[in-house]
Amino acid sequence: MTGPHSAYDIIANRYKVQSFIGEGGMQYVYNAFDHLLSRHVALKTPKNPSAEKRFLRSAVVASKVNHPNVAKTLDYIESDNRAYLIEELVDGKDLDQSILKKASCVDPYLVARILHNLVKGIVASHHVGVIHRDLKPTNIMVVGGLQLESIKITDFGIAKMADEELAQAAEGGDDTISNSRTAVGALPYMAPEAIETPRSVTTAADIWSLGAMMYELLAGKKPFGAGLQAVVKIMSGVQPDFPPFITSNHQFAPLGSNLISIISECLSFNKDIRPTADKLLEKCSDLCYPIDERYTAQVRSISYNSYGFINHNGIDVFFHFDSVYGTRPVVGDPVMLSKFPGGGAWRAHPVVKL
Repeated sequence: MTGPHSAYDIIANRYKVQSFIGEGGMQYVYNAFDHLLSRHVALKTPKNPSAEKRFLRSAVVASKVNHPNVAKTLDYIESDNRAYLIEELVDGKDLDQSILKKASCVDPYLVARILHNLVKGIVASHHVGVIHRDLKPTNIMVVGGLQLESIKITDFGIAKMADEELAQAAEGGDDTISNSRTAVGALPYMAPEAIETPRSVTTAADIWSLGAMMYELLAGKKPFGAGLQAVVKIMSGVQPDFPPFITSNHQFAPLGSNLISIISECLSFNKDIRPTADKLLEKCSDLCYPIDERYTAQVRSISYNSYGFINHNGIDVFFHFDSVYGTRPVVGDPVMLSKFPGGGAWRAHPVVKL
């Protein structure tokens, strides 16, 4: 196991370490069993012992947020000269692993659903005066993979710590940024003011980060690129172009156009004209999107370069290219789809190449 703990370590005579979950730039994360309340939890501890005071302040702030789309902060303890944040254990993978690394892009239906859920969580946090500061795909947990059974924003508990490291990196210049794992991972989603004046960000920075993530899902690429090149593009004030495929297919054009409008507002260089989380929630409430189950399967055949069949668990599912979002698949390609009963065969819509 990585970090300061091994399996079966007991923390504060209460939490028994079960397994190592992962690590970020600021912390180690373990699956632990809470013997007092008989439940599994996420046990987090900072990598840098000098950050323990900030860890406590972050825990106090994060505990204010209570919403189904936010991983709940449950407790904070200190044991054997280490600080621990106890958080709701989310049985899933982050947005990057569960969706972004699997799909070439994500259709507007699923993007709208993800956006709507995340906005609800952000509204709850902003209402109690909590700014996340480090919204990015690795801080979004998805349960059920493509089925999207639930989606939760996590790591509010280290937002203050991440904010401090980001500020120090920005003030230290390019070399410091390059050497900061937190900064490198956050750069593609950082608002311009978070780069220019990192110690005075407002809730508007979370709105920008949300827009950047939704652009990446919808377009299949980061809006401003990755690494230090993203800084130049973000600070230019020029918004990224949206790929034509978002609106070129009449099946997806109406919702795709609505999402382009919302994302563009979120990525406004002037933070004062970005929508608030409450306003975003109003806009999301007007979106019309299905929540049908998603499956993964493989294209079996294509005829006349216009339609074909997908093999899903031995059953043929008919699809037309009008139902394909993004790059057209070829025979043998894995795809994501929803399916519905049809005359003679199941019908697939939408279809997205994986």
